[in-house]
Amino acid sequence: MEIKPIKTEADYDSTLERIYAIFEAKPGTDEGDELDILTLLVENYERIHYPMEKPDPIEFIKYLMELRGVGQNELASLLNSRSRASEILNRRRPLTLAQIRKISNAWDVPVESMISEYELTA
Repeated sequence: MEIKPIKTEADYDSTLERIYAIFEAKPGTDEGDELDILTLLVENYERIHYPMEKPDPIEFIKYLMELRGVGQNELASLLNSRSRASEILNRRRPLTLAQIRKISNAWDVPVESMISEYELTA
């Protein structure tokens, strides 16, 4: 097992190939240890070379609603206001800290996904 840093796209591709080859390795074995180390190297390379943008809070909420199979009525019920839910989803009104906390607690999602700035419609 020769492990070296991932410096190029070719290194990245070959490391991914090796990960796929040993993906079913049992923990505690030499291949299992190799898999753990290679995974960390890939995660680090991807964090540097393929950074992910923070999600737009409204798109995140819409995604959650779709994922959970809930509609605007459920969000309105959670926020105690049908008009407020509509205004938020249509980007006419920003989320408040209290609303973010309610959604986070009710749907068990991190508040970090809803606190970034986003554009409102005029």
